[in-house]
Amino acid sequence: MARKIVVTSGKGGVGKTTVAVYLSAWLAKKGERVVLCDADFGLNNVDLTAGVESLITYDIVDVIEGRCRAKQALVKHPLYGNLFLLTSSNSAPERYVSPQAVKVVLDALAPQFDFIIIDCPAGIDDGFHRAVATADEALVITTPHLSALRDADKAVTILKSYRLNSLSVVVNKVRGDLLSVGKCLTPKDVEELLKVPVVGILPENDGIEFGDLSQIPAPFRVLGNNLLTGKRRLYDVTRKYCGFFGNIRRALKRNL
Repeated sequence: MARKIVVTSGKGGVGKTTVAVYLSAWLAKKGERVVLCDADFGLNNVDLTAGVESLITYDIVDVIEGRCRAKQALVKHPLYGNLFLLTSSNSAPERYVSPQAVKVVLDALAPQFDFIIIDCPAGIDDGFHRAVATADEALVITTPHLSALRDADKAVTILKSYRLNSLSVVVNKVRGDLLSVGKCLTPKDVEELLKVPVVGILPENDGIEFGDLSQIPAPFRVLGNNLLTGKRRLYDVTRKYCGFFGNIRRALKRNL
């Protein structure tokens, strides 16, 4: 039976969809059978991030309205045979898509997969509740900035009311140069602020190619392995900014 994990955030722009896509790809590469469901019916772009927008025939609304079966709507990723995407439709009014309808579709797929990763809309409106109501676990994506953490705290408070099996935080867009000199909130700081364990830390990285899953960066691999093993090993974003050459890199980063 699949673990249903909703990937959510308190605000937009923190990299939630990117995390959901790369995490799903790594789990599939490790041999897990994965469905990545786009539950953001307003700003749906999981298909673009995963690079499968040209392969879509049906979406989850087609399943709900009886135009196809759930398995017919799954898009198999060309690079990872175990990764399937269930896209959403921004042409269907949200008021016609209930939490119960989405849950029925995902529950029907759950016995055939190991993970169902649900990309949730940002914020805490109706779309948030629709996505969370289908899940058993939650990953809250935030950045180490106070505005993002304030919004993440609001999301965490609501998520706790759902009595999920697991609730964890991933800190994204962390600048290793600042963290190495104490000018950035640490994972421990984030844990103390949100009172939720941190299971992943991802660096600010302009080198990730949008829609290119051919290479999965190490920080996503560490996060995925933590989900598989239950460990909480955190990727070291400060390593390349330590020592003599690290000092040079920090100086260059400040001048960019």
